[in-house]
Amino acid sequence: MTLPLLPPPAEHARHWDLDPTVVFLNHGSFGACPRVVLQRQNELRAEMEREPVRFVHRELEGRLDAARAALAAFVGCGPDDLAFVPNATTGVNTVLRSLAFAPGDELLTTDHEYNACRNALDFVAARTGAKVVVAAIPFPLQSEQQVIDAVLGKATARTKLLLIDHVTSPTGLVLPIAPIVAALRDRGVETLVDGAHAPGMLPLALDRLGAAYYTGNCHKWLCTPKGSAMLHVRRDRQPDVRPLAISHGANSARADRSRFRLEFDFTGTDDTTPFLCVPAALDFLGGLLPGGIPALMQRNRALALRARAMLCAAVGSAPAAPEAMIAGLASVLLPPSAEPMAPPLGLDPLQVRLYEEWRIEVPVMRWAQPALRAVRVSPQAYHSDAQHEYLAAALRACR
Repeated sequence: MTLPLLPPPAEHARHWDLDPTVVFLNHGSFGACPRVVLQRQNELRAEMEREPVRFVHRELEGRLDAARAALAAFVGCGPDDLAFVPNATTGVNTVLRSLAFAPGDELLTTDHEYNACRNALDFVAARTGAKVVVAAIPFPLQSEQQVIDAVLGKATARTKLLLIDHVTSPTGLVLPIAPIVAALRDRGVETLVDGAHAPGMLPLALDRLGAAYYTGNCHKWLCTPKGSAMLHVRRDRQPDVRPLAISHGANSARADRSRFRLEFDFTGTDDTTPFLCVPAALDFLGGLLPGGIPALMQRNRALALRARAMLCAAVGSAPAAPEAMIAGLASVLLPPSAEPMAPPLGLDPLQVRLYEEWRIEVPVMRWAQPALRAVRVSPQAYHSDAQHEYLAAALRACR
């Protein structure tokens, strides 16, 4: 068949090397790194390969300190309370595998939790005899209070930890984590926040939030190279948290840095250039709009809300959450489908059709509550209203 004329992206798309023959509307899955940041990564890799010992042994510690300081200032915490990890899933695993649980302990989460992190929770529970307790958050929903009531209503005297998304992956909800963290801390229960989507999408003030553990990706909304994320651990909890790979820092005699720093800053030979590109990514995004990254966050949220309205009208669906709970992700409910998922990747047939017939890369989620189906958009600087209008037209044609 002849493909339709593709819509233009936003003006800022010129900074990315995205395939011009695809309407790429899935920034939320893996992000997309702009050309200038990739150039910086190539420069750093060239430096490393010219003299690997100098780069790793003599210079890496100071370079990591500088990158961590830039990120810490952006997310509102002290740099010594941050560790770089490859992705938020690793951050969640790092905390869960570090903590001690026992039979009878309860590990609380929600039914919107990201599948990979829920798997990690189940794994730890099975190993220790702890029990996973799931708070059901309705979707569609009308208010943040429904989330607060659902989570706190499942906390008991046996609850040892809450694992909760800051922004849910399948449903695109910004959850009200601050009152939940505070209420549970008053009960002696700590929280591990899976903030995979939050850095660069939402303003963060991690010290003020007070969660014991917070992990988030930089490669999504901060547009750093793949393999760069952060783990924030509150100072009083750092002695209990160890990296997944134990390396030289475990028996270092140095007294000028914390054990947390010594262990996490070097876990073995690896490509650390994604971490070192964080300052370049912050500088790039900060220069796109006159108001810097806060203005970009506002722009992306407004684009997501306009896209949600277009798509709801196209498929005949009501908005599934109040605007206050939407930031840079928005999910629109679709009619249920009995069609089997398409092999080999297990994709919804509509997602396959949108790509093959319309050249649209967008996720169509199937999510069991009890059997919901949704299309999810995730606007970034390179997206335009015209691209979402094109998706709306494709959805109308596919009904």
